[in-house]
Amino acid sequence: MRFGVLILPESSWSVGQQVWCRAEELGFDHAWTYDHLAWRSLRDSAWFGAVPTLTAAAAVTERIRLGPLVASPNFRHPVTFAKELVTLDDISDGRLTLGIGAGAFGWDATMLGQPPSSPQERAERFAEFVDLTDRLLRQPAVSYEGRFYSAVEARNHPGCVQRPRIPFAVAATGRRGMRLAATFGQTWVTTGEGALKERADVDRSARAVHEQMVGLDDACAEVGREPASLERLVVTGPLLHAGLDSVEAFRDTAGRYAEAGVGDMVVHWPRAEEPYAADMRMFERIFSSV
Repeated sequence: MRFGVLILPESSWSVGQQVWCRAEELGFDHAWTYDHLAWRSLRDSAWFGAVPTLTAAAAVTERIRLGPLVASPNFRHPVTFAKELVTLDDISDGRLTLGIGAGAFGWDATMLGQPPSSPQERAERFAEFVDLTDRLLRQPAVSYEGRFYSAVEARNHPGCVQRPRIPFAVAATGRRGMRLAATFGQTWVTTGEGALKERADVDRSARAVHEQMVGLDDACAEVGREPASLERLVVTGPLLHAGLDSVEAFRDTAGRYAEAGVGDMVVHWPRAEEPYAADMRMFERIFSSV
């Protein structure tokens, strides 16, 4: 089991850089941040951009993998985003993973003045976003004409440090999204959404993830991919149990996810208050011992 941490982009860098460096010191395999223009109950609080935050984190760390979890099509265009990704992959010396999802229904969905998308439109836009981003990161020049995105002789020299491109971690719950994960992803990501409606205990969390992975295996079969070749990552906290109450509880929780077939488990960096309030001393104790 590999462990990751999700750090909200809410602290000035004088404080934030200490958190990212400490995440590496604690031995986390990967560290992530949210990609939103504004987020839920923190809409009127400090909130910084994902790409600049990750770029700064890449400059002060050496080993840990980094990425957005997940990048949002709500306010991004693949052509400009691909240029940022190539730059970040270079600055991090090939430590970038692109977490990518369909985009939330919250503030991001309308902040640029666009009308809210229907679920079907979100799914279709997501498919285009992943397809075009994949092409842009693989090919030196791309032209593309879709319903939501276009590119005309878009150049992306020198390309990614990682070949053939930056790995994708694709968040998906429905059949179409899982097919995208199976087609384009190195990793599939779940928060438990679609299988859970509220925070669950460890037993229900493990069952929910296992149930989702049955559908994921079916999606792999549909596209002709060996299911074992697609890594599985759970993001705990919003719905899935994190087990941060004690070292023993965490080991049990991680073990239950591993039994379900999960290879990567992500927790949130503790905050003083909700969301993601947790005891920092216990957090340090847990990740100093696993």
